[in-house]
Amino acid sequence: MATLGVTAGVATSCATYSDKTQEMRELVTAGQLEAGLAEINRFIKVKDPVELPRKWKSETALAILERATILHAMQSWDASASNFQAAEEQLELLDLRSSADEIGRYVFSDAATHYRYTPTEKLSLNGVNLINYLAQGDLDGAKIEAKRFSIMRQYLLDYDPEHAHGAFGSYLAGFVAERQGNADEALRYYDEALQERELATLRDPIVRLGQRGSYRSERLDRYIGGPAMPAPSAAQPGEDPAAASEDAAPAEQPIPVEAAAPAEILVVIKTGRVPYKVPVRIPVGAAIGMAGAFVTGDTRLLEHSAMKVVVFPDLEPAGNLFDSASWTVDQIPVQLDLVSDLGAEISREFDELRPKIIGSAITRLIVRAAAAEGARAAGNEGNEVVGLLSALAIEGAMVVLDKPDTRSWTTLPDRVWIGRVQVPPGPHTLDIVVSGNGGQERRTTEVNVGEGGYVVLDVTTLR
Repeated sequence: MATLGVTAGVATSCATYSDKTQEMRELVTAGQLEAGLAEINRFIKVKDPVELPRKWKSETALAILERATILHAMQSWDASASNFQAAEEQLELLDLRSSADEIGRYVFSDAATHYRYTPTEKLSLNGVNLINYLAQGDLDGAKIEAKRFSIMRQYLLDYDPEHAHGAFGSYLAGFVAERQGNADEALRYYDEALQERELATLRDPIVRLGQRGSYRSERLDRYIGGPAMPAPSAAQPGEDPAAASEDAAPAEQPIPVEAAAPAEILVVIKTGRVPYKVPVRIPVGAAIGMAGAFVTGDTRLLEHSAMKVVVFPDLEPAGNLFDSASWTVDQIPVQLDLVSDLGAEISREFDELRPKIIGSAITRLIVRAAAAEGARAAGNEGNEVVGLLSALAIEGAMVVLDKPDTRSWTTLPDRVWIGRVQVPPGPHTLDIVVSGNGGQERRTTEVNVGEGGYVVLDVTTLR
């Protein structure tokens, strides 16, 4: 019986990535970003927010990614950018088209391999880092990040044309191109953003750019050549953006502009965090039904197995306090678009993987059961009790070696909102309000916009 006790103890004492980073998430949810930063630094085993570890373990790059996001929310733009760049150099892309066996080898590797991010996570990294440069007025740095984003977006679209990703990154890349005077490039980026949903805040920019640029598409023509469009409300997760626009309120009152070369304010508001992975247990019978054709082996062996549940990583809601946003400039309400629902994108990606993951988990159960049956048969030749104990010991030991991987980018913002407006040059007061089950949180900022210039303001709550 001692063997079983040791096995069970090992199985319950191994903390997953989501366990190890729980305190950091709780601090961030409470709005204690400094404390959350200190906690993730403790995890990385460094003290300075830009210090990189000497040795990169399987979870290190992901932890650096978490730190970059917290620094971004703290508006530490340079430190955030350097962390994003360091993490990106170490990370690999997860191919969602991989077979169930390949996905299983990665997901059930006990986090022994380096983390691989999903398409949504990859494009979000470049999109959020792009904001780090825009917030500092660094168009050249933003353009480089926009190019990196664009190359990866096209690569992903080539192998998965059914799903466009990263609308907020395309929107911001278009803003960079527009500010640098590249009308056709800006139109192309805005066309990419419109692949995912209608965006009322792009109506006027596209009309202006259409007078100078020649790039056209059916989506752009709806803005350039058609009748004036009603301002769509922000679609909720799972809602058809076109349906959301049918009952939309009229566009808010524009800010009066008197300058010959009007200035512009662009605001990015990011609320909440995406769902993250946790280990879950479901009965074998239910798991077989969910996995379908991705199960290999004789499932009848599981009838004699002591392991009657399947353990695999699944998504857990982050418990966000805020899920909507609004803003005013000089007390005048301004249009705001929900440009990307990253939580919904993460969930859709995982929905594609879930049957493969569960199928791989069941196949592993079958392998364990077969090994246990062999031990049981061998032991029964001498003593049935010895055979039973041998079977349980082998099956339990294999479970210990097959812990599901719960690594994911847990601080990735859930929703990305963008608003923009032309204003007269000079000082302006911006009020940003985020709201939801956690009530409201308001941030007031004074900005000064030069003639023909711009200001990009980012507000990231992670709550």
